[in-house]
Amino acid sequence: MFGISSLGWVHTLGSLPAIPAAAYMFTVHGRIVPRSKAGAVYFVAMLIGAATVFLVAHQPVSYGVGAVTLVLLIVGYSVGRLPISGRVATYVETIALSLTAFLLMLPTVTEILRRVPDGHPFVTDLKSPLLLGAQGSILAALVIGLTVQIISLRRQGKTAA
Repeated sequence: MFGISSLGWVHTLGSLPAIPAAAYMFTVHGRIVPRSKAGAVYFVAMLIGAATVFLVAHQPVSYGVGAVTLVLLIVGYSVGRLPISGRVATYVETIALSLTAFLLMLPTVTEILRRVPDGHPFVTDLKSPLLLGAQGSILAALVIGLTVQIISLRRQGKTAA
């Protein structure tokens, strides 16, 4: 089904819970919060997805996306435990984890458009206007989202001071 191998399904279904977990945290907290139940779900699902991409990927860029995702995930989940300023750690954590959500959604949307509906996908060319528009929208959401998150963190810092 959809031309996905058994290992591909493990990759897909293993990383799938990260999407609603991220959506929940962005809606409720305005950012991904690592030290929460949804944050734990996000971490495990992202770890499964990023680690298994090396086994299922067919494009060299996929290996880069997987490696960068793993690095950002580790940075985002560990920076809060390091002995550095709380505000700096929160900024690094927020930016790193927002980038992981972007790196999750970019290939997710691309693969959906290239595989659905089964046998007659919406997109057959990587330069399709539909695909490029979807990818551009995800990039715009990242830029706008990070801007809003940083402004929000700055306001929280000012009210705490």
